[in-house]
Amino acid sequence: MLDNSGIDVLVYSGDKDFVVNWRGGEAWSLATKWAHKKEFNAVDVETWTVDGKPAGEMRQYENFHFLRVFDAGHMVPMDQPINALSMLQRFISNDWDLSKTNEFLQ
Repeated sequence: MLDNSGIDVLVYSGDKDFVVNWRGGEAWSLATKWAHKKEFNAVDVETWTVDGKPAGEMRQYENFHFLRVFDAGHMVPMDQPINALSMLQRFISNDWDLSKTNEFLQ
């Protein structure tokens, strides 16, 4: 899917999730076999901000994105609704430039 479709894939995990911990999600995203595995694994994690505040950390390369959401458990939208909306807005609009902050619900 990553290699042949051009479809963006977003994997996200709350960093307070005790059901499916974010380190496991990070580990399998790093282990995923695809054409850009080496490049994905080599990129630095970037801070993801919402309304000017750190909301998580993202590793991304081409069409594969792994997002650790700060202060969220297994149900990210329930724990961080504004940040979850920002995440979905980025996904829907295909806007992965983390150098600019998303400002929603002002």
